[in-house]
Amino acid sequence: MRRRRLAAELRGLREAAGLTMEEVAQSLDMSRATISRLETGKTARPRPRDIRDILDLYRAEDAHREAVMDLVRGARERGWWEQYKGVFTGSYVGLEAEASSIDTFEPLVIPGLLQTSAYTAELIRASLSYDPAELDKRVEARMRRQEILRRPNPPRYRAIIDEAALLRPVGDTEVMRDQLRKLIDTHPLEHVTIQVIPMSVGPHVGMWGQFVILGFPDPTDQNVVYIETPTDNLYLEEPVHLERYNLMMQRLVTNALGADASIAYLSELIDRL
Repeated sequence: MRRRRLAAELRGLREAAGLTMEEVAQSLDMSRATISRLETGKTARPRPRDIRDILDLYRAEDAHREAVMDLVRGARERGWWEQYKGVFTGSYVGLEAEASSIDTFEPLVIPGLLQTSAYTAELIRASLSYDPAELDKRVEARMRRQEILRRPNPPRYRAIIDEAALLRPVGDTEVMRDQLRKLIDTHPLEHVTIQVIPMSVGPHVGMWGQFVILGFPDPTDQNVVYIETPTDNLYLEEPVHLERYNLMMQRLVTNALGADASIAYLSELIDRL
């Protein structure tokens, strides 16, 4: 998030100065690619010296300079997830950690923030990239992610789960019972809402697949739609895409059982296993 804010600030300052990326690169003896990476948030650890040189060129005011340098210092901090190299790819976990709201729809599996360790392990074993030597590390990383729901000032979290995900056996009966109990145990948490879409609804807008909508506390930070695929991770930020996925989430909330009815369904399902 800090890299995104820094990128937006640098882009805005350059445009206010009436300069192109090529002109900035030439003036500072940098490559255009370096300027582009800074303005798109793709530089993992921006160098303070480079940013100060850029601010000098843009003749940024003192107050603005200090705010930008604060972002630089924050962008260089390491997140807890960086100790799990090879497990987490892309920017999702960093964005999730700073989100103030998380709305997710899962048609086939229990959402990651609600999984038990045994359920997670079974999913990992079934994946194409399963490496027995990495199993414990990957399970530990997913459990670590779940701490955001128990931290002070947690994000508002809503999970819409298709009934198909609850009926699909993952592991043995005890694994599934423990997983359903974990879902039920979230019910007292005021910031967590779980809703089930029953099969009886028939076709619905979520049949296109899984997605997550991340919202952030700073109104200047654009929401992000995250879609995970077997080969890539997609991050959608265009207003037209956000509008479409927000509408899809609203439809799914309407199609799903209410929160209390969903918990009652989960309790009945445990008894049937």
